[in-house]
Amino acid sequence: MTASLFAAPSAATAQQICAADRNGNGDAADPGETAICHETTGSGALCPIQQASCVEDAGGTYSCPLGSQYACLTPVDGGTPGCSPHSCTPVVSGAVVVEEPLVDDPGASNDGVVDADGNCLGMIEIFSGRAVRCRPAGLNTSFSNCCKDQGKIVKDGMGASLSSIGTKIAVAKGVWTGMKAAYTAFKAGATVSQAASAGANAIIVGIDPTSIAISLAINVMMDFLLSGCDQQDMEVGMLRGSGMCHEVGTYCASSILGVCVQKAKGHCCFNSKLGRIIQEQGRPQLKSFNALGWGTAKQPYCRGFTPQEFQALDFSQMDLSDYYVDIEARAQSDIQIDMEDRIDAYLQTVNP
Repeated sequence: MTASLFAAPSAATAQQICAADRNGNGDAADPGETAICHETTGSGALCPIQQASCVEDAGGTYSCPLGSQYACLTPVDGGTPGCSPHSCTPVVSGAVVVEEPLVDDPGASNDGVVDADGNCLGMIEIFSGRAVRCRPAGLNTSFSNCCKDQGKIVKDGMGASLSSIGTKIAVAKGVWTGMKAAYTAFKAGATVSQAASAGANAIIVGIDPTSIAISLAINVMMDFLLSGCDQQDMEVGMLRGSGMCHEVGTYCASSILGVCVQKAKGHCCFNSKLGRIIQEQGRPQLKSFNALGWGTAKQPYCRGFTPQEFQALDFSQMDLSDYYVDIEARAQSDIQIDMEDRIDAYLQTVNP
């Protein structure tokens, strides 16, 4: 857990926020519970949460219908004075924001140590995932929902050749690379469209164009770059909508003076929708996952199956219908070519 300070603006322009636990769950990080206060003509600021219009009496004096203890404040752009039962807090140096460390797991390495015969000496993981998080609407995301599904950007169907199958395994990494390029460009001063183009170019390099909806990806990048979402929010948003993520839970990511103002959702994201489905339905069959399950929202447990665990899975007990509907329609001749490519590749591996 780390603490950070908001930048200290001048006293005249210091931003103020207000927070209220409206649903009684112990925090102020749900939609409508945290807001930026409005500037007024007086010395105070007006919280828009449960704001009410003040009532003018015959003498021209305004009073708050919520109670006399609440002051009537006039917005700087004029209009009827308003009041709110919630107070505003200046966001200045000294207002400590406590933030949880970013959930960021690089996942299992593709290449490990091998012996002279090429046998892997490390731990083999099948359908391994990556621990990540996205943030729903809150103070740190400028009240944008960075967890919303973005549609099926990453396609999870089978390709027509061995090479395209291989690229689909790497699609998720390509998405992450593209999002990083877009975010980096945006932070460096590029316009939104320029950043999105940079991200799109990074995605398509070395990736079968049929594996990803490029135009949709560009639209998503522009949407995220205009919001308060960060790089990992963008990554998870694309993979969630493509059915590649398992949501583990929600936790408080940021708090001010002990009040939670930003939640986050921890996920395990996989390189394919099939990987996510088999993980969700395979883990309950294995005792090795009984104690940890999916871990916690702050620290998702996303490791893959060992070869022994994978062999122990009973696929007859799994419902893969959610995956079948996404498999691309293919002609019988394409399937035959695909299988021939697989067999050839296998023979080359075992008989170099």
